[in-house]
Amino acid sequence: MDTAARRRELRQRLAERRRALTPPQRMMAAQGLRRSLEHLPEYHTDQRVAGYWACDGELPLNLVIPPLASRGQQFLLPLIGQDNLLRFAPWAAGDDVQPNQFGIPEPVTPREWLAPFQLDLVLVPLLAFDRQGNRLGYGGGYYDRSFSFLKDQLRPTEPLLVGIAYDFQELPGIVPESWDVTLDFIATDHELIDCRADSAGDASA
Repeated sequence: MDTAARRRELRQRLAERRRALTPPQRMMAAQGLRRSLEHLPEYHTDQRVAGYWACDGELPLNLVIPPLASRGQQFLLPLIGQDNLLRFAPWAAGDDVQPNQFGIPEPVTPREWLAPFQLDLVLVPLLAFDRQGNRLGYGGGYYDRSFSFLKDQLRPTEPLLVGIAYDFQELPGIVPESWDVTLDFIATDHELIDCRADSAGDASA
């Protein structure tokens, strides 16, 4: 089996495991994720925080978003542009959304949108990760293309990229592709992992 086929099989297996979670398991995971992110100073202070609308079993952000609004921070959702790059539009509870071509809800007729380099903190969805910050996405390359400018910068910088995942999505290692953009942190339902640590030891909060 070649690398592409292995990645397809891995994506399918992990997506199925996510979809199999029960509503109580998802709620417990959402609570754990909030506790993990509370260890990240930028979650409390960064002004422009982008996330995602949880679909297909993704770890929900429903407990992560309300504290941002209470602190006066701005939450944004991604939009797919015609150039296949992501833009990010402000979204608040109650705002209308509509599904894009992949069935993922996006803000309806946003008044404004921000480019990736204008963000401070990005909560990135994924299918698998390792502790060095390598991420297995969904195969479309939207995040890697949109944040490719970070590959030429000394990390960490803004925006800070934080992968969001259930702990069972961790792999011992992921061989990165040349176009992959690494993550700075991983926030799971159990811990916050600093991917910038020199060793693969316990760098969690």
